[in-house]
Amino acid sequence: MIELRSASRWYGQVIGLNDVSATISGGVTALLGMNGAGKTTLMRLVTGQMRPTAGEVRVFGEDPFANPSVYRKMGYCPDVDNFYEELTGRQFLNLMGRMSGFTQQGAEKRTQVMLEKVGMADRADRKIGGFSKGMRQRIKLAQAMLHDPEIILLDEPLNGLDPVGRREFIDVLHELGDQGKAILVSSHILFEVEQMTRSILLLHRGRLLATGDLKVIRELIDKHPHRVRIRSTAARQVAEQIVALPYVISVHLEPGGDALELQTREVDQFFQFLPTLALDKGLPLHAIESPDNNLESVFRYLVGG
Repeated sequence: MIELRSASRWYGQVIGLNDVSATISGGVTALLGMNGAGKTTLMRLVTGQMRPTAGEVRVFGEDPFANPSVYRKMGYCPDVDNFYEELTGRQFLNLMGRMSGFTQQGAEKRTQVMLEKVGMADRADRKIGGFSKGMRQRIKLAQAMLHDPEIILLDEPLNGLDPVGRREFIDVLHELGDQGKAILVSSHILFEVEQMTRSILLLHRGRLLATGDLKVIRELIDKHPHRVRIRSTAARQVAEQIVALPYVISVHLEPGGDALELQTREVDQFFQFLPTLALDKGLPLHAIESPDNNLESVFRYLVGG
């Protein structure tokens, strides 16, 4: 559905995107990168808001900058607000529906469906100018999905949503992906991306650093030492039990004596050992953390940090 062929975009002497080639089809794909990595530039190229300085962008085989007809097949949630502040949420979505080609009745019906999907049905008749950040974000998400597009691009869509709203929206993403729609979600909040999808594009300083299945990338990471931190009132005794394990590389007791950090090359095997440590040895384990067991470790590893 979406194809970038050696696409680059410069802003004067600044490189926004550098020689990126990728294909995005059905399902949820996460566009990962820190602020300034090129995520918004890529989104704007795909939505036809700007033309690549070099290379090509194709959506359904067409150049989105030169062929506005592809816009009807795309939904877009930008990273900035652009509302009619005096309209209510319902009026705004009705207007967007009419502009998308719905009849008045069709727009009203579709608006109600979207309001319910984003949890705004009971607040939709208030003016947008009085909305909180989270409420504004929900309306933006609703308008992106309003005309039932085949491609949905969401630029930092979870900004401003509370934890419940984030969980609900991630469920909506999964539902849309299961329907075969192509969902491209940009984010720098790595923990949330881990809940959205296993398919990733990782951008760093405008370049595509990695692409593919997160599980495969994680398997590469798992070959390297992992840190595990354990809090226990018997930290010294815990350390004595694990220091001799063949897959434990090192153990470090933290000042205060109520926590330790270890390194292991077999993190799964170590976690399987922990119940034995707690039950058979009777040692208290109050908290277990693995700083390297999340998507952030994947990012650090791939950027060489």
